[in-house]
Amino acid sequence: MTDASTITPSELEERLAVFRERFHATQAELQRAVVGHEELVRDVLVAVVAHGHVLLEGVPGLGKTFLVRTLARTLDLGFGRVQCTPDLMPADILGTHIITEDSAGHRAFRFEEGPVFTNLLLVDEVNRATPKTQAALLEVMQEERVTVGGDAFELPRPFCVMATQNPLEMEGTYPLPEAQLDRFFFKVRVPYPGRDDLVEIARRTTGPDEPNVSVSMAGDDLIGFQDLLTHVPVADSLAQYAADLVLATQPGRDSAIADIDRYVAYGASPRGMQALVRAARVHCVLEDRTAVSATDLQRVAKPALRHRLLLNFEGEADSVDPDVLLDLVLAAVPAPGSA
Repeated sequence: MTDASTITPSELEERLAVFRERFHATQAELQRAVVGHEELVRDVLVAVVAHGHVLLEGVPGLGKTFLVRTLARTLDLGFGRVQCTPDLMPADILGTHIITEDSAGHRAFRFEEGPVFTNLLLVDEVNRATPKTQAALLEVMQEERVTVGGDAFELPRPFCVMATQNPLEMEGTYPLPEAQLDRFFFKVRVPYPGRDDLVEIARRTTGPDEPNVSVSMAGDDLIGFQDLLTHVPVADSLAQYAADLVLATQPGRDSAIADIDRYVAYGASPRGMQALVRAARVHCVLEDRTAVSATDLQRVAKPALRHRLLLNFEGEADSVDPDVLLDLVLAAVPAPGSA
């Protein structure tokens, strides 16, 4: 494979065509097992190939866990799972030092790895864990390493956290800290299936055979594609447009619309800007283009920014939907070349 640091435009185009083919093949494999939810499946895959973590929100029983397990099989990734409960401790996720004794009777401390030491970690019902345990994932998601007792342990590559979350109105949930929310690349909402999808779910899942999926993009391929996508060009005007979108979500700024000032306590962070650009790169390649456009940024704005708009008291009291605010922001901020 050509060194990505010296790749030529023609080589970039050729390799992006390979990526596009493999992405669509992976999506098709996932859809063999996951009924409907085409946009959801696409968004999850976009986040993974953009080297990001995903927060899946929906009520129980919508197939969030099944989607993540199937994704691990399709990408041939190591899979770990943590089932969050109020009594879960950080060591149950990260691991801990234990005392071992050899045949000669000598004792020593040895680090026992937790389930986080894998490629794809499912953190199921993350908002049922206490804030202390939720905070154990901060370093994991940002640095891709674990520090225990002063010792640092690197996590394997590729690495991705997929967390599922019940709506906050449900009993026994804790809101995620702002710092942890910001570490999720995308927040994807899992909707109820329609009638036809329900019928197909019953057909596929109540019979004797489980849907089989094939590996279409292995771990080493995924790492290579993640590196490759960083070379997709983003014009200065598009980077400025992405920055304008992020700044328009922050109350108190001249560019903020009235509803942002009224309902939002904190807007999107620089990580939101990074997520916008990285996801837009993937989207433009999937649309058979080699340079990011304003349409690509607009397409990924909601999953990249909805969880980064933290509502104030009035916004919470009025049950304001961040997606509605983002629609207003996208309508108010002029795109490059627009009249």
